[in-house]
Amino acid sequence: MIFPNKYHRRSIRLKGYDYTQEGAYFITICTHGRESLLGEIVNGEMLLNAYGRVVQACWKEIPIHFKNVELDVFGLMPNHIHGIIATNVGARHAVPLHSVESFGNPVIGSIPTIIRSFKSAITNKINKIRQTPNAPLWQRNYYEHVIRNEESLNRIREYIFNNPLNWGIDPENPRAIDRSPLQLRRKHKPWEV
Repeated sequence: MIFPNKYHRRSIRLKGYDYTQEGAYFITICTHGRESLLGEIVNGEMLLNAYGRVVQACWKEIPIHFKNVELDVFGLMPNHIHGIIATNVGARHAVPLHSVESFGNPVIGSIPTIIRSFKSAITNKINKIRQTPNAPLWQRNYYEHVIRNEESLNRIREYIFNNPLNWGIDPENPRAIDRSPLQLRRKHKPWEV
């Protein structure tokens, strides 16, 4: 390659982590440009539009396509989603143990493969509705947090549940009331123990 560093994307996944192993993962996916495409918050409640309903339906269908997955709490916001995905080793038959995914080498049943498939299905469906073929819908990556204990799991569930109530101060809200300590709030992760 002529410019080896020009097109290199640094992975935010845990280096060497086996994303096919049994565990629970807190997932956050943002819309492209953090555009509010999925609905709006009214009186602390998320009101889904047609695109938000597509996202919600596709989330519920993940276990149909990935038998090793169980879904937990899920929440949509105007420009991002949060959800908890649990993978179950007992349901994995064709996935080799300790499979580490790398760019261009997807691993069946891994969290990166599940999220890539989820984002792709939604993008295709919404672009068909919007009549915008090949338009980006999501940011290029997603955020994931490996849930390591019950206390963290419960904090994440509470965070997702209360997210619409906190939209006025959410760092992902382009019209947040208080934008001054935005960087500090982004660094604070209330679910971490």
